[in-house]
Amino acid sequence: MGPGTLENLLSDVVFPHHPDLLVGTQNRDDAGVFRISPDTALILTLDFFTPMVDDPYLFGQIAATNAINDVYAMGGIPRLAMNIVCYPECEDMQVLRDILAGGLSKIEEAGALLVGGHTVDDQEPKYGLSVTGMVHPERVISNGGAQAGDVLILTKPIGNGIIATAIKAELASQAAYDDATAWMTTLNRAASEAMQENGVHAATDITGFALMGHLQEMATAGGVEVELWAENVPVMTEVLDYAAMGLVPGGAYSNRDYLAGKVVYEEEIEASLNDVLFSPETAGGLLIAVEESRAAALQQALQERKVPAALVGRVRTGSVRQAGRIYVRRK
Repeated sequence: MGPGTLENLLSDVVFPHHPDLLVGTQNRDDAGVFRISPDTALILTLDFFTPMVDDPYLFGQIAATNAINDVYAMGGIPRLAMNIVCYPECEDMQVLRDILAGGLSKIEEAGALLVGGHTVDDQEPKYGLSVTGMVHPERVISNGGAQAGDVLILTKPIGNGIIATAIKAELASQAAYDDATAWMTTLNRAASEAMQENGVHAATDITGFALMGHLQEMATAGGVEVELWAENVPVMTEVLDYAAMGLVPGGAYSNRDYLAGKVVYEEEIEASLNDVLFSPETAGGLLIAVEESRAAALQQALQERKVPAALVGRVRTGSVRQAGRIYVRRK
């Protein structure tokens, strides 16, 4: 569901508070965090969706990566995982075995343990994980800590939602397919380790609400305005070409409608690039807000781990005029 739909759905829901609930629903963060002792907090997340590729093993890897990465976005370490499965009993069970095997491969790569799950007979296959991670309560990285003067660093190119649309239309090249699936199966483990070592103010991973949506959530949670340098944002192979052809997922339009009035274009940017900025991502990179004086060290730490480190914007200084607003410039 799009962000606007969810906001309307939950607008009158009163969520409980607890002194040990360090991160709940208040800032639409990537996961919940609950303190269980002075030096340990649990990170809890859940994610599942329908296939975007035909290869069942690869789909399992993508879905698992997408769920596990929420733990890394909070600065934590994944520990336990449970499968969430919807699958038609009348279909070939080998396909489901391959999906589960793909998911298990990423769980094991993350150093976590698969401890069970739940299955439902459903005509449309869906797969994902519930993941539990751990972090020291004082080392939780939420989406709400960005400060004036911080710079914004992105650790993966964007555009896999548009490539997925091209795949469904049988128009994606092999190069684009390979690029998108490689990024969608890359855990954000190394990026999370780098940001923990270098002390950052905030982070989030880029998924269904797109770069623009998650950046706006970060700005709102931190009570700041941000500037996005659109032409500095890395994009995947042939993404701009596919966007120019109109191969843009419906979620991009939902994201754009929701952010109407919250995005100000100080300079005109290419229409196809603008579509990419609003397009949903799967298992995207980390968007990190870090003090400018620490940015070079963080970029070096990321690059040493072979993680991209694109400088894509900054948190504006001065008096806040409207928290949550994004100002878009070319570069």
